[in-house]
Amino acid sequence: MSEKISTSKAPAAVGLYPHARKVGNLLFLSGIGPREAGTDKIPGLEFDKYGNYKSFNFEAQCRSVFENVRVVLEESGSNWNQLVDVTVFLTNMKRDFQTYNQLYAEYFKDNQPCRTTVEINSLPSPICIELKCIAEIG
Repeated sequence: MSEKISTSKAPAAVGLYPHARKVGNLLFLSGIGPREAGTDKIPGLEFDKYGNYKSFNFEAQCRSVFENVRVVLEESGSNWNQLVDVTVFLTNMKRDFQTYNQLYAEYFKDNQPCRTTVEINSLPSPICIELKCIAEIG
């Protein structure tokens, strides 16, 4: 038996899936990116009137992803310290991994879940990072 969880406090899904699912004492989060809840705004990313990149700040996107994960965890009855596994999707490992690794060490200095980081060609919106997580509940 599993329970679907969605919350308006996190960015809306870009397809037909919940933010998370509870199965037993585990919580499985869908891929979560940096978009702001209730909008399509991507922190650290601005476009000009032609749709070209105007400014880019990977750190802002990374911090926003962590905040969105935290919100989904808390809305699901878990918390940051109960994360047990994190899969990270980066669209540019060479450019972003060092910054990601530094921020990860800041956010995960007390809780150190298992982690896998992979580079992918693209994500479904113009974001450059997404996290897929598993946490304990209770």
